[in-house]
Amino acid sequence: MNPLTSVKGAIVTGVILALLIIVGIAEMGSAGLHFNEPSLARWIHILSGIMWIGLLYYFNVVQVPGLAAAAADKGGPGGAGVTKYIAPRALLWFRWGAVATWFTGFWYLAYGHQFMNALTLGGGGHDRYGLIIGLGMWLGTIMLFNVWVLIWPNQKKILGLVAATDEEKAKARKVASLASRTNFALSIPLILCMGSATHGLPF
Repeated sequence: MNPLTSVKGAIVTGVILALLIIVGIAEMGSAGLHFNEPSLARWIHILSGIMWIGLLYYFNVVQVPGLAAAAADKGGPGGAGVTKYIAPRALLWFRWGAVATWFTGFWYLAYGHQFMNALTLGGGGHDRYGLIIGLGMWLGTIMLFNVWVLIWPNQKKILGLVAATDEEKAKARKVASLASRTNFALSIPLILCMGSATHGLPF
C-alpha cells in the first residue's frame, strides 16, 4: 500500500526519511549518533511554524478573497463547500500549529537559558540576540493570542459550529478578518526576526 495516498502516511514517510538522514549523517561522522534536544526543538518549531504561517497565508491570500469572489458570483457554485469541508479542517491545523509553534519556541529558548533574555528583549536592547529573537517571540505571542481569543471563537460562529444570529455572525466576520489580517502583517517582521537572530539582519 502506498503511504502517499493519505496525509498521515505522507507525514510518517517524511519523518522516517528525516530520521534516515540523521542516522546516515551520524554514521558518516566520527561523533556517532547522540540525542540533540535543542535541534529537535528547533526542527519541530520550524515544522509547526510552516504549518501555522502557511495556513495563515492561505487564508489571507487564497481562501478569503476566493470566498468573496464566490459570493459576488451570483450564478456560480458559491462557497458552501469551502466553509463546510475545507475551512474547519484548515482551522484545526492552523490553531494547533500555532500552539505547537509557540511551545516548541519556548522549549528551544528555555533549553538554551534564553527565554528571560528574549522576554526582556535582550535586557532592554543590551543583548542583540535577545532583542531580535525576543521581538519575534513577542510578535508570535500576540499572534497566538489572536488565533485563540479572536479568530477561532469568531470562526466558530461564522461556520455555524456554535449558534449565532446573523448580526453576531456579521460582527464575528469583522473581528476574525481584522485579527487574521493583523497576524498576516505581523508574520512578516516575525519571520525577519526568527531568521535574523543568528544569521544577521538583511541591512
